[in-house]
Amino acid sequence: MPITAAPPANPGAEAARPVPLRLPSTLTPSKISTFTSCPLAFRFSVLERLPEPPSLPAVRGTIVHRALELLFLHGAEGERDRATAQAWLEEAFAELSQAGGDVAALELRADERQELLGQAGRLLDHYYEIEDPNLVRPAGIELDIELEMDGLKLRGIIDRLDVLPGGGFAVVDYKTGRAPRPEQARSKLSGVYLYALLCEEVLGERPRAVRLLYLRDRVVISAEASEMSLRGVRQRAAAVWKAIERACERVDFRPNPSGLCGWCSFQQYCPAFGGDPDAPR
Repeated sequence: MPITAAPPANPGAEAARPVPLRLPSTLTPSKISTFTSCPLAFRFSVLERLPEPPSLPAVRGTIVHRALELLFLHGAEGERDRATAQAWLEEAFAELSQAGGDVAALELRADERQELLGQAGRLLDHYYEIEDPNLVRPAGIELDIELEMDGLKLRGIIDRLDVLPGGGFAVVDYKTGRAPRPEQARSKLSGVYLYALLCEEVLGERPRAVRLLYLRDRVVISAEASEMSLRGVRQRAAAVWKAIERACERVDFRPNPSGLCGWCSFQQYCPAFGGDPDAPR
């Protein structure tokens, strides 16, 4: 969809102009994805921070991400076997089951909790089918990087930054959802390209590669982090930021109905479903 915000219906009506919304403090790959998918959902989730109930797929992904984080943080080379990974999975599940954790927020029955743990375990098993963790040399795990660039603050949390056998780095991101179709694969790399840009600017070295590991379907999408690709993602981030600035100034965030609407938590406020985005809440 276009990333430009439409002008107000009557630009001359200054008296009726709404109070601008506050800009987000940072721009991340997930925020870029939300804004370009549906500007109105961006307003609700990022700017107004309306509560969203936890979803089972998202929590399942969080469990697996945390288990892999613990595996690489505490497991030395040669000690990252499946049994160890399963132990860390159970540790991650226990952490997130505590009061205030993502698993606890789902309010599952005992059998549903067991099924969730089993689903996460199967995803972890799939990981071992696409990569041997004992061959991985991580330079960073859950690496949080921020950068002031072109008048905006970019931020990314990188699942893993690997040292490659021939030297240089690779940015690695885990995905627990469905892998994209081949013709869509390249478009899914924009987030890891942004991570690579952050690494280049902050660490002083451009990663050689970016990789998406789709655990559910045992698919790896890998690409070179070329100068051209990083320049493109930089330009896109700047363009999205300008569009967000315009939308915040005009309080003009349009809905973009799509197949994702069925999972949206904000339908009651969305005009596409008969709602009022400015209704009291």
